Amino acid sequence: MAAMARVRLFHWKAEESAAFIELLRAAGHTVAYDEKIVPGLFSRIRRSPPDAFVIVLSRLPSQGREAATFLRGSPATRHLPVVFVDGDPEKVEAIRQLIPDAVYTTRERMIAALAKAIAHPPAAPVVPVQMMDRYGTRTTAQKLGIKEGCRVALLDAPRDYVSVLGPMPDGAELCEEPAAVCPVTLWFVEDAEIYRSALPRMRRLAAQTKLWVIWPKGGQKAGITQQLIRESALAVGLVDYKICSVNDRWSAIAFAKKKA
Repeated sequence: MAAMARVRLFHWKAEESAAFIELLRAAGHTVAYDEKIVPGLFSRIRRSPPDAFVIVLSRLPSQGREAATFLRGSPATRHLPVVFVDGDPEKVEAIRQLIPDAVYTTRERMIAALAKAIAHPPAAPVVPVQMMDRYGTRTTAQKLGIKEGCRVALLDAPRDYVSVLGPMPDGAELCEEPAAVCPVTLWFVEDAEIYRSALPRMRRLAAQTKLWVIWPKGGQKAGITQQLIRESALAVGLVDYKICSVNDRWSAIAFAKKKA
């Protein structure tokens, strides 16, 4: 039997995950499992990474791909083995093109494949190009001014913020509930009234941080447009100085407190 390892299992159907957990535990491994990617999950994983990841692709393979992409994009976890299990052959092949040095196997061969992956982790892990360079030569982190070791505050972030932001520089920390002001603040806005009511408080914050307002593209139905974002901010004494596309779903404008 292979040496006991700490394994993080990703599978998006709880009643089916029990069989995988039982197989892993029977092989002597300890298993951590969450049915969904919840806020703070990846922060916890970065702080205390396991020995290996098992990602089941039979359900929601796109989420499995996003989870693996984040894990490879983070310096804290990119060197750890990733084992993909099952899945539609066409979708599995698309993920294999993205992350060729992961291990791809079936439920029946999972335990043996995991043991081999742990014994031979990737020496030079592939960081998926899709996340690194989807919109040109710069990562989202570079466009937002997030540098190595930077602490970044997240306000009202969506559940999938890790895949929205992509790989972070070495030592960068995403803080969902920061105890102090961070050098960079990412404020996700999806409601016009909430945005307007919070602007006076955010104006005070902008004197101490690089403030990015991030809103959904095509947000007109919720009353969120670039014009509303900019004009409402200007009305409370903020001035915009940079705009960028975060990904195919989100745009961002950087604001600073207007000088007297």
